[in-house]
Parts: sequence; C-alpha cells; structure tokens
Amino acid sequence: MKSLFDAYQLMRGYDEMFEAKGTPRPHYRQLCHRLQELSLREFDLKRRQGDQAFLRQGITFTVYGDAQQTEKIFPFDLLPRIIPNSEWSLIEQGIRQRVLALNQFLLDIYNDQKILRDKVVPRKLIESSIHFQKDFRGFRPPKDIYIHIAGIDLVRDHEGTYFVLEDNLRSPSGISYVLENRIVMKQLFPNLFSEMRVRPVDHYTSQLLDNLRFLDPLSRERPTVVLLTPGVYNSAYFEHSFLSLQMGIKLVEGRDLIVEGDRVFMQTTQGLEPVDVIYRRVDDAFLDPEVFRSDSVLGVPGLMRAYRAGNVALANGIGTGVADDKAVYTYVPAMIEYYLKETPILPNVPTYQCENKSDLQYVTEHLDSLVVKAVNESGGYGMLMGPSSTKAQQAEFKQKLLANPRDYIAQPIVQLSHHPCVVRKDDNQDHLVGRHVDLRPFVLWGQDITMSLGGLTRVALKEGSLVVNSSQGGGSKDTWVLYGEG
Repeated sequence: MKSLFDAYQLMRGYDEMFEAKGTPRPHYRQLCHRLQELSLREFDLKRRQGDQAFLRQGITFTVYGDAQQTEKIFPFDLLPRIIPNSEWSLIEQGIRQRVLALNQFLLDIYNDQKILRDKVVPRKLIESSIHFQKDFRGFRPPKDIYIHIAGIDLVRDHEGTYFVLEDNLRSPSGISYVLENRIVMKQLFPNLFSEMRVRPVDHYTSQLLDNLRFLDPLSRERPTVVLLTPGVYNSAYFEHSFLSLQMGIKLVEGRDLIVEGDRVFMQTTQGLEPVDVIYRRVDDAFLDPEVFRSDSVLGVPGLMRAYRAGNVALANGIGTGVADDKAVYTYVPAMIEYYLKETPILPNVPTYQCENKSDLQYVTEHLDSLVVKAVNESGGYGMLMGPSSTKAQQAEFKQKLLANPRDYIAQPIVQLSHHPCVVRKDDNQDHLVGRHVDLRPFVLWGQDITMSLGGLTRVALKEGSLVVNSSQGGGSKDTWVLYGEG
C-alpha cells in the first residue's frame, strides 16, 4: 500500500486526506499508517472481497434509459472518508437549522402564506412549481411535520468550505448504501473501527421506525407501518426492500392496499389489516389516481381521503416537493433569516434564477462556464456541464432556457474537493488517484431531529468528472465520523 501512497499525485483544489504530498491531515494519520502495513497483494484481495460482498448481497441500482435495462452493482471505494467531530458538529448544526426552516416554510405556504405576503419569496415562483399542491391549502400533516426524511447534499470548494448544493425532501435515496458500506468495511477492516473510535451508523433504521410509529395519527399502542414502493423496476428498489427488511415492516405496492371508509387497509391472507403510517417512496403525482394522475397504477385510490381524514400518516408529507424545487432552493437562506431569525450556518452555492431577466441574459451568454440544471430533475439528468459541453449542446440549452426559463437555474462551477480512490487502470493494476466527492447526510424527524453520522460520500469515478450520481458513473465511500479529533 505504501507504494500507492507514494505515487499519489495531489490535484488542484482541496484534498480531503492530504495537506501536502506525503502529509496526511491529522484525522487521517492513523488510517494511513495502518494501510501502509498492507502489501499491494493484501489490499487487492480486500478490494476483490468487497466487490464480492456487494455482488452477493445484490447491492444494485438501475440506470433509466439504459438500453439493456440492467441492474448494476453499486461501485464502492475501499478508502473511507473521515470527518473529525468538530467538523461534523458544524455540519449537523447547519443542516438542522436548514431543515427546521424548510419545514416552517411548508407549513406556512400551505396555510397562512406569510412569507409570500411579505414578498420574501415570490408568490409566482411557488404557485408555478409542479410540486406545489394547491388543493392541500389549509391542511396540516400529523405533528405538523412535512419533512420526516431528508437528504441534504453538501459540497466543499477549493478552500475546504462546505456549501449546500441541493435539498432532497421528497424521497431521498442512498441510505442503504451508507449502511451496507459500513457492514462491508467492518468485515474487511474489523479492528480499525475501535482503534480509530469511529461512530456507528447502524441505529438509523431503528430510529426511522421509531419516528414513523410516532407519526401514527390514531396513537395506537403498536401502529402498523408499511413501506410503499413503485415496484421492482424502480431504480431504488434494492433500498426499499433493504429498509423494509431492516425495520421489520411490510414492503407493499399500491395494489396491496385498499381504502374503505376513509381508512387504509393492507390485503393479507388473513384478511384486511389496518395501516396507520406509510413510508412512501412514490411521488405525489402517482399516489392516488382519484386526486393526482388518473392513469397511475402505482398508488392507492382513496388514499388522500384517508390522509385528509387524519386516519393515516404519510412520510414525507404531501406537497413537500415544492421545497426541493431547485429554483426555491435559492431562497432557503432567506427562509432561515425569516422564520428562525438566524444567520445561515451553511451557505448556498451562488445561483442564477433563469426566470429573472438579467440572470437569464447572463446565463445564456456564459453557458460555456456554468452548470445549468433543470429544476425538477435529479440523478444528474437534465443538466448542462458548460466547460465540457459542445457548441451544439449549448445552443440546444439556450433554446430550452429561452422557451421555459422557470424550469432552469444555473450555478458557477464549484471545484469539488477530492479524495484518494483506488482505481484499476488499463495496466490491470490498482492506482491511488484523486476523484471529486460530495456528501449527503440523511436527516430524520420524529420527536426530535437526528442525523446519520456522516451520510453518503458519493464519488465521481470518471477522471475529471464533477458528476457523482450513480446513474452517471459515480460510486461511494464509507464515511467515518470520529468520536475524537483523530
């Protein structure tokens, strides 16, 4: 392993592991020392063992639009990302502040709409969002919580400063990879976790189940909780089945549920069983053909009647998606100041609102140097990476922007921090190379707001790429938060 470290070349920007060539950051020193004790052959064996573990457990994802429609093994890098406790504390405070403000915003826009009347957020922006469910004005979800599960994407710039890149509030995915990454790493490096005092992540599913039970609107002693999946062809189906198994709850599809007398029931071989809480991984538009898309076969007819009657809780709440609209994202710092009377702890990435005429003009004139994003897309789709785009692609996006400016935002390129990764190159040898990373901590809200310790570190495995999504060739790392400073 020592030879791999010796050959590692620092890239421009912020390196997560090394301060300078051959000088690891303080919280990485112990890890580097331990890994240097491994021979190249021993390390390669562990890498292959890790790949086999993922293959055996079926840790996969599906790429939409792939001609073969095949499931792929989620790429996993053996070198963990380490976050010292003091750094994690700042992240935790910043994300907690952000989620509190976003939940207040959702309660407000579906009820009093003070923030719109005070013109802190433009009314037109909210009412034009495809995720704003105007028919749910005046409705308050159980416990006044909309955001039960969130994934907040963070990036680090060339100086090591954290920025919030995106808020994922509808049905964020990736936590199964966090938990499985840790299981595999413990198998491969069992002694490192106690030696380095790495904080555990395996409490996530028990906390999630406790939170879901807490939502029960009927306060039954042992409420029935189910996980509603779109089915086996969904890209995150592995995660749906993994979480239901870990929590010991039923994994159901829309056809497994029925509504009678404004009450939701699960159809079982013993008859109808009442359902109290639904952790839904189905978007609003497909949840109930009586209210949303009439052609949906993924949802449950009458589900919204039961929801409005207070007979079932949904996580996340209906209409939550308006708060993760990428155009609404630009106003989150203002929400924090408006609702909490606090200065934002974690800043946004500077963002151009293409609906604004001056911003639109600037963006269309600088497409070769910006990232342009469709406000309602995810997974790296609907995006123009200006510096690596062709003139034809830029011309195509310019037409899209001029036709529908509300549907796009643009941001300057953030030179994401990078982390050493083990990559097998054409010479069939492992090489330690820098690859760009981001971080998605997961937030749970029940009686209190809690967070996964570390979250999902996603890696842009393609050389030079800034796109970390698995659908675009990205992978992941185990993320270690230390009890001490390391």
